[in-house]
Amino acid sequence: MKFSSLTRALASTALLTASLFSSSAVAIDVDPTNQDSLFAATQEVALKLRALYPDNETWFVAGEFGLIQTADGKNNQGYYWWEAGAAMGAWVEYWHYTGDDQFNDIVTTALLNQVGEDDNYEPSAQTLSLGNDDQAFWALAVLSAAERVFPNPPSDKPQWLTLAMAVFNRQASRWDELNCGGGLRWQVVSTNAGYDYKNAISNGLFFQMGARLARYTGNATYAEWAEKVYDWSKTTGIISSEYKVYDGSHIPTDTNGDGMEPDCPVTEVYQWSYNAGVYLAGAAFMYNYTDGDAKWENETNNLMQAIQSPFFTSDYIMRESACDPAPSDKAATCNTDQRSFKAYLSRFLAYTYQMAPFTQSWILPRLQASAVAAAATCNGGSDGKVCGLAWVKKTYDSSPYGIAVGGLGEHLSVMEILQANFITTAVPPVTNTTGGTSVGDPAAGTGTGSLESKLQTDPSTTGDKAGAGILTAIVLGLLLSLTYWLLRG
Repeated sequence: MKFSSLTRALASTALLTASLFSSSAVAIDVDPTNQDSLFAATQEVALKLRALYPDNETWFVAGEFGLIQTADGKNNQGYYWWEAGAAMGAWVEYWHYTGDDQFNDIVTTALLNQVGEDDNYEPSAQTLSLGNDDQAFWALAVLSAAERVFPNPPSDKPQWLTLAMAVFNRQASRWDELNCGGGLRWQVVSTNAGYDYKNAISNGLFFQMGARLARYTGNATYAEWAEKVYDWSKTTGIISSEYKVYDGSHIPTDTNGDGMEPDCPVTEVYQWSYNAGVYLAGAAFMYNYTDGDAKWENETNNLMQAIQSPFFTSDYIMRESACDPAPSDKAATCNTDQRSFKAYLSRFLAYTYQMAPFTQSWILPRLQASAVAAAATCNGGSDGKVCGLAWVKKTYDSSPYGIAVGGLGEHLSVMEILQANFITTAVPPVTNTTGGTSVGDPAAGTGTGSLESKLQTDPSTTGDKAGAGILTAIVLGLLLSLTYWLLRG
């Protein structure tokens, strides 16, 4: 449902009037079944998120949220780059659901400013700490821009679909068959801590990208990659036999010097909501792409049912089980990143609702109950509208570091769960045959200007060098095949 400019103006005026004349405002009241109520609540939280974007600071860089300013006026730990990409994707979704375009210029500028020197979301400023998951969150933002028909960039700039394809191709070239039988490593640069870790979020995002690109373009090669990633995730146990999604596997120490470790048992059994959500939505996109294939119906249903126990209370309120308290009298221990994870589960449940309609009766009550509880936490701060973390408490719980205006993760999560409730009337993601206008380039990201060639050290053993050569040949063949089939399509 798109709201008229008059409706948006009236809602904004009402919000301003309330802030001017009420110093004792209590929470954000929302009826998730009433679209006017839902719009007013979602816009209010979106504006809280906007207040955190530091474009009035001298050190500001477009597309980065930068440092966290605390109540004492000091700047402490910063928000990581990936979370800014996630926020831009959330604002794309916000525009799609509400028609309110006041954040569009911020989003377009940020998405284009962060593409990097080779138009693949590997900017030099982020190279020393780049993870595959970091890069993929920016790719999801531009993929959403293509699927939601977000206004296209100027013709002399890289286009949304091309950027998504570039990231997919870059990550396909990093698929590591030598260790664990496949999978993406968490980190891109070999000297980074975590380079030996194959985690759920990096591989789940790659899986979802493949599924969404397959659906958008109609090209089977993307779907084949998605199947490959998903099957590998189940084989390794990252997706368990009970469809719990565990955090990841460390590559064991190379004991014989051949540079190959085929077996990588799951070593981190934490369950995080965004890990479960990213695979669930990817499976739903595959279900839609395959016109309801029985395999993907089964996988989607099993993944969905498995998220109830860790991530929802008995009354359907979403929580981050590893750090978000239950019972509600306990303090949350979520770090800066983890405070945003419910945002992505909310977004991915909305995708699942649209891509796999058989899930709707399960998903909708949870979206609605969580939205009401989340909005009820927005009664903190001097204006009584700053949002908290633990939705099960239904009242504000103070953010870490004494944040004066609330945190990025908290407001991003509340905004996403609110706008996910528009899903009952919203237009589903389009494809290139159902209204998509973004221009793609199947060869994007396959050039020589790669991060690895600039920074990554050469393999240190003979086995590593031989394996790297084999992998390079395999990947080159796959990319050439991908380009051929995409150009055919």
